[in-house]
This record gives sequence, C-alpha cells and structure tokens, in this order.
Amino acid sequence: MKILTQGQYYGEKKLEVKIPGIFLSEYDYLIPQTDWHYHENPYFMYLLRGKLYDINKKRESRCSTGSLVFLNWQETHFNKKESEKARGFHIEFQRDWVEQNKLNLELWEGSQLIENPRAHHLLGKIYFEFCLSDNLSQVSIELLLLQLCENIQQVFINKEKQPEWIETLKEILHASSNHSNYSLNDLAAEVGVHPVHISRSVPKYLSSSLGDYVRQGKIKKALKLMMHGDNSLSEISYLCGFSDQSHFTRTFKIYMGITPGEFRRKCG
Repeated sequence: MKILTQGQYYGEKKLEVKIPGIFLSEYDYLIPQTDWHYHENPYFMYLLRGKLYDINKKRESRCSTGSLVFLNWQETHFNKKESEKARGFHIEFQRDWVEQNKLNLELWEGSQLIENPRAHHLLGKIYFEFCLSDNLSQVSIELLLLQLCENIQQVFINKEKQPEWIETLKEILHASSNHSNYSLNDLAAEVGVHPVHISRSVPKYLSSSLGDYVRQGKIKKALKLMMHGDNSLSEISYLCGFSDQSHFTRTFKIYMGITPGEFRRKCG
C-alpha cells in the first residue's frame, strides 16, 4: 500500500503554496488509474477539469468538473480517469491544525462528495487567493479554510438529524439549472410533505432560507462553468438561471465578494 506524504499526489504539479499547517497544490492527472493508496493528512480535492472516479472500500464516486471531494487521513482509495485530461486543486491540512482549531474529524466520513453550495463558494474563494497569491492571501486562505471546515462539519451534524425528504429536496435543487421555476407547492409535491413543513424545516437543515439556498446553488454552478470553460459570462448567466448578466454579476458579487469577470481573469 502506497502512503502519500504531505503534498504528494499522482500527476504533474503545476503550482503549490505552503502555509503553516496547510498545503495547497494544483496537479494535472496524467495516468489512467492510480494504485491503491492513502494520504497521511486529510484533504479536499476540487476537480478543475475532466472526469474521474474516486473509489474506496465502501463507494465509487463519479466526479466531473466542479466536483468537491473530501478524503480523510488514512482513507484507502484509488482514482480512475474517465477523460483524457483532468486537473485538480488540493487543500491539505495537518491534523495538528485540525486539533488547534477544535475541529472534530470523527464526524467526517472517510471519503465523500460535498454538494453543499456554501462549501463550493468558500472553495472558490480559496482557489482565487491561491491563484492571486499576494501578501494578504495567506491569512485569507487560513480564515476561509477554517470557515470551509466548520461549514462542512455543520452539514454533517445536520445530516445525522435530518428527515430523509431533506436529501430528496437538496437533490432536486442541486440537479436543476433553473430553480426559479419551482414554487413551494411544487417542491412540497415532489418530496411529499406539506409546504408549511418545508418552510419550517429548510432554515434548520439547510442553514439558510430556501431562496438563499437556491441562489447559492446557481453560484455553485457558475463557479464550475467559469473555472475552465469556453462559455461567455452572458451564456453562464443564462445556463445558471439568472434573468440577465447584470443580475448574475450582482448575485455573484454578494456571495463571492468579487465580480465574475475578476474571478475569471485570475482563475479561468
């Protein structure tokens, strides 16, 4: 069994940034399939380009461009490419950093896809700082990574308590490219609960209003399209269900703190 130490990944390294307790890197994945292996530290992998499978002893996850995967330390797995080209961004953190920041990794399953839109926003901000790499990027990355871990930890806590229909609701919202077509009654009919029950449960289990969660999902999709795609910003605004490009720009800036144009110039 191969053990990958800090900063080691299969492929060709394009860029790396080291921060105390945190290691960020971008790799082109070159070989069709890796060996079974595990990493000495937990890390996130964001697929910037391509398609691949992440396979462990329990599940096989199909990852496409824009997928965010968490892998806990010593989680045995291997990757198999489904496309000729693939590239990933990694955020690796030492267990000492986890302990110092009082995070509980026992809540985190060994390897899984992260769908929560807010987590994708925070990942996008970290990637922007990784690409920008100025004198404020280090502290920004540290704060954003802590927010990302706390966000996902809360998602895992909520998941243990939530009713089954919440997962169905999230799948509907994640899968749709234009959530604004759904009314509360439509969603209630889809998941089989009363509209009032949805309105009371969404803030508790999604940590936001339904409208905010929907808008977050649109920005999540936009990030995927902007990372490495040929679509114009006007095309992306349409594909993500915004009324026009100015609406997309305003909403993107609310959640990401910068305009789509600024993000694409640095990260696209």
